[in-house]
Amino acid sequence: MKKFRKVLDGLTTSSPGGTMGSPSCGSAAGTPTAAPTPKEIDVQETLVSENFQLCKTVRHGFPYQPTSLAFDPVQKILAIGSRSGGVRILGRPGVDCYCQHESGAAVLQLQFLINEGALVTACADDTLHLWNLRQRRPAVLHSLKFNRERITFCHLPFQSKWLYVGTERGNTHIVNIESFILSGYVIMWNKAIELSTKTHPGPVVHLSDSPKDEGKLLIGFEGGTIVQWDLRAKKADFRIYYDEAIHSVSWHHEGKQFMCSHSDGSLTLWNLRNTTKPFQLTFPHGKIQKDGRKESCKPILKVEYKTTRSSEPFVIFSGGLSYDKAGRRPALTIMHGKAITVLEMDYPIVEFMVLCETPYNNEVQDPYAVVVLLEKDLIVVDLTQSNFPVFENPYPMDVHESPVTCTAYFADCPPDIIPILYSIGAKNKKTGYSHKEWPIAGGTWTLGSHTYPEIIITGHADGSIKFWDASAFTLQMLYKLKTSKVFEKPKPGEGRAVELGEEDPFAVQMVSWCPHSRIFCVVGISAHIILYRFSKYDANTQIVSLEVRLQCEPEDIITPSENENNPCFSEPGSHSPQPHHQYPVSPGSRTPDSARDNIPCLKVKDKMVRVPPGYQSDLVIQLLWVDGEPPQQITSLDLNSAYGLLAFGNCNGLAVVDYLQKTVILCISTLDLYGATDPYQRLSRSPRRNRQSTSEHCMRGLSNFYSDSKKRIRTSYQSLTELTDNQQSIDMERSKSPTSVHYPTSLHNDPRILPEPVASLRASHCSPVFYLLDNVKGPGRKLSLPTDLKTDLDHVNGHCTSPTSQPCSAGKPRIPMGPEGPRLTRRGPGRPPFRKAQSAACMEISLPVSHTEESRENSFSRSRSSSVSSIDRDTKEAITTLQFGESYGRKSDVLPTPCLWVGTSLGVVILIPLSIPTDHEERMEDPVTVGPSGAVQMLKGSMLRFGFLDCNGALIQSPYEVWRDLNAPEDPDRPRRRKLVHFSPSSSQDAFGEGHLAIVCSERQAKVFLMPSQSCLFVHNITESSFVLRADVVSLCNSVCLACFCANGHVMTLSLPSLRPLMDVNYLPLTDMRIARTFCFTNEGQALYLSSPTEIQRITYSQEMCDNLQEMLGELFTPIETPEAQNRGFLKGFFGGNAHTFDREELFGEAAAGKASRSLAQHIPGQGGVEGMKVAASGAVGELARARIALDERGQRLGELEERTALMMTSAETFSKHAHELMLKCKDKKWYQF
Repeated sequence: MKKFRKVLDGLTTSSPGGTMGSPSCGSAAGTPTAAPTPKEIDVQETLVSENFQLCKTVRHGFPYQPTSLAFDPVQKILAIGSRSGGVRILGRPGVDCYCQHESGAAVLQLQFLINEGALVTACADDTLHLWNLRQRRPAVLHSLKFNRERITFCHLPFQSKWLYVGTERGNTHIVNIESFILSGYVIMWNKAIELSTKTHPGPVVHLSDSPKDEGKLLIGFEGGTIVQWDLRAKKADFRIYYDEAIHSVSWHHEGKQFMCSHSDGSLTLWNLRNTTKPFQLTFPHGKIQKDGRKESCKPILKVEYKTTRSSEPFVIFSGGLSYDKAGRRPALTIMHGKAITVLEMDYPIVEFMVLCETPYNNEVQDPYAVVVLLEKDLIVVDLTQSNFPVFENPYPMDVHESPVTCTAYFADCPPDIIPILYSIGAKNKKTGYSHKEWPIAGGTWTLGSHTYPEIIITGHADGSIKFWDASAFTLQMLYKLKTSKVFEKPKPGEGRAVELGEEDPFAVQMVSWCPHSRIFCVVGISAHIILYRFSKYDANTQIVSLEVRLQCEPEDIITPSENENNPCFSEPGSHSPQPHHQYPVSPGSRTPDSARDNIPCLKVKDKMVRVPPGYQSDLVIQLLWVDGEPPQQITSLDLNSAYGLLAFGNCNGLAVVDYLQKTVILCISTLDLYGATDPYQRLSRSPRRNRQSTSEHCMRGLSNFYSDSKKRIRTSYQSLTELTDNQQSIDMERSKSPTSVHYPTSLHNDPRILPEPVASLRASHCSPVFYLLDNVKGPGRKLSLPTDLKTDLDHVNGHCTSPTSQPCSAGKPRIPMGPEGPRLTRRGPGRPPFRKAQSAACMEISLPVSHTEESRENSFSRSRSSSVSSIDRDTKEAITTLQFGESYGRKSDVLPTPCLWVGTSLGVVILIPLSIPTDHEERMEDPVTVGPSGAVQMLKGSMLRFGFLDCNGALIQSPYEVWRDLNAPEDPDRPRRRKLVHFSPSSSQDAFGEGHLAIVCSERQAKVFLMPSQSCLFVHNITESSFVLRADVVSLCNSVCLACFCANGHVMTLSLPSLRPLMDVNYLPLTDMRIARTFCFTNEGQALYLSSPTEIQRITYSQEMCDNLQEMLGELFTPIETPEAQNRGFLKGFFGGNAHTFDREELFGEAAAGKASRSLAQHIPGQGGVEGMKVAASGAVGELARARIALDERGQRLGELEERTALMMTSAETFSKHAHELMLKCKDKKWYQF
């Protein structure tokens, strides 16, 4: 509990001149503001460090790069191993567990201890691991590291504690599963084959015990040799030498035959009575050609030979297709009697496994399904129906159906949103699935007590959007939206996206969603924005499109006479909605590239379209090509349903759209936002020397970055840099408007302001001039950067870049102002005179004279040496974050008004007041006006996030409009009017207009300001050696905090409003841009990121959730009685051999076989103790949690013991009863009557 008081006494911390720099936290006396200032801020901070603990919760999606597969037929759980050392264990929906080997070695093979709650994994580092599955968080009990031989194959017979391990040298070792110690019994390869054999048989590729006699072990070598080894006699019963390499072997359940698959695409059936040649040889897909020869076929990698009671046996195999047919997809072949069915797959087959009713290999198998593990999918085929339908997969295995390009996470959503999305999405589900229940139904899972509605949204490279129900640690797809349906399909070889080399022109870059109003906004890679409204009814609609020209630096000279034909300001009364904004070709674009001017990247459908229920497009906004150059990437977006406004920005500037009236009310360059108080007094810049496309210079936020292995979408990392080339020598002109003027440095303090707010500005390359109300006054000082950063920067590529030298204009001198108005020479957008080795040395920063530490902070050097940062920086100052909200636009404001908070890549915060009509009719007719900028602050690093608290420390939610269905039938008694919900900063306070707290976070620093006085209350430097990738103001334990994820892998939380560090955990180093692009926080202490291209990893930083994690996860192991073996009958038992008398302990134990060589393998004890405690837990809370979990586990085991005891007693009574009945029935019979 922390209580702080801040006495302000009506003083502000800004300098006497109302400086542009951020006010210091010190005490520089200023002029009292007109707005009432609170005398005391009293906030009870309830969050402490004990409220935080970081741990992984659950992983969703398809295992990335799978390698192996295993199934427990009794527990009915499935395990999948991956190349990165991960193991996913799946049961019924909700039972989903992820385990990771510490070594990270690929998992070669998996073996369940059937119905024992344990799993053996064989990894590529030649280590065996035994996992305990009888706890919710599985852990390794034992490990065995082979030192001299490489593991190639493992086999564990049912109800045996001895594991057979085959090696690359051809030897077979035996491991005791209970102690994980190597037995002294070894089958050497030279003993297995005949002494006369001159060649090595190759690695062991198969091991299995005979169904007829467990004392016989069948060993398959890769070279084509098969040996049946008598374990008792320690000799070979028979040896088979075949010309083709062996890939797999499968027994007939009677143990008299087995089938092999070979590298030439053939299947051989061998009978134990005659092993000199195969009993049957088939080429399932090898047809006889005209010349009498068979087609050459691909290897059959695996075969399963399964018998049934009621029909012919199944022969199921993968591969074996002919080489001649090019383009054929991978296939699984099912041979049932004379019928051959080929199931083509979308991806290569990694492994498959046939599911049978019995775990005993000497009984009729009766297969009912086959699990097929593909490289990027998991399917299960129903074998009980003749058409072999596929089961509907209940797991979210299609997250990666198209590569994920962005994510969003919403916790504690409105409770009605999930059912309605599910009902709409269920109408579009695929059909044709098997009607039977999903066969992998093991484990138990119950809905925990700490559950609330959660939704995850994923955007994809093909333009699709998926809504997922993420409640209670599950993931189920609710609804899919295809944004590409808004546009015409580009013809092959045509379109701007094709010219730019875009393979995915519809790729989603970022999303914004208001769950309350159900308004959804999508930003695409082709500089387009689509706004969707939700409706339960289908409709015929015409897609409305706005085209915005957000390029603010034409190439050629602009004169007032040329601008007369393209005015900036709208004529009165021209505010009606316009579906399309067309613009005349600018004089600067009358070049050979003029055909590419004023053209969007994509073409919107111009016909009436019928849209189904769900999200329906309401407005499409596209940025235009200018002077033959593509539009820059959109780097920030925010929408507010209560205001009816949408704001977006890129490295050129900012645009605000009224989506109710379908008009652009503001389109302005970043420099024009400052007005006359630019924090960096930027000089005019040299014109570019060459015309080159700027598609490679696109500014893109790191959270919007998308890249896959082919790098199909052009990428850059300029947003990771703190200072762009915009700071080198940029023109000081503020606009291309005819009314704009060129201000030299000496006129920088001109106090003139706009007489009235500018209203309803159309989208144009002309931009109005905005001035700050708090203009800079008084002297300023110029700061140049350290000398060690200035090496070879004064003259690069022949351009003068020194801040003290005159800019080189390549033969074009600066044009002075004449009586006819300014004539401005400008360099085109995104075309730097040089791109390499530019830094903050080449700019002048004008800051007010202040002797406080806070002002000195603003003179920091903005060069970052990071492996993630790119030296190739864009020449623009980008808009990096936007936030609508009720705030105080100016220091003199008494009441909160709608405002737009703007953050830039230079760490500058600009506050823009908005004037929005309140009446419903006026809102739909009167224009929204934008006032002059009212407040400007500065932070270190690029801006990331805004948040707002009232003076009691409670989070202020953004106002929103209650959802209404615009397509619903009209009700004359209840007209559809907008219903708005506002959260005023003063709504929870006694005195009206007390103000609120603004949390501002950049990639290096966080500050808390008191509004409207703009006093800086708290400052915290988050990191000095790294930078913040993601920051969010989140709710946790009925309080709020600031959560940050840094590029060095640290996850941190800070208290609000005091910015006191609460947690700092080195969790995940930034090894992949995918993590930075997809990491996102949400309320209730949760976060997620894309851990691989196919998997979503969810984590929690809440101690309460970590404590309750055990009850929220599913149980993998449930006590189930092992099925009894079938009665073999008297004659089979008498003449069928002594399989049941085989004692492996007698053969493999230390007493008989001795000890194995210590240098052969090393035993490593595991850490499989208390479940779920591998995550870091410290202090008394952690110890209590361990003790509680240990008690729960002990109680659970005692309960299981009691259940088993009761089952044994019941079984004994039943046996006694049956034995007594049998005795009464047979006591009077003679021996020959049996």
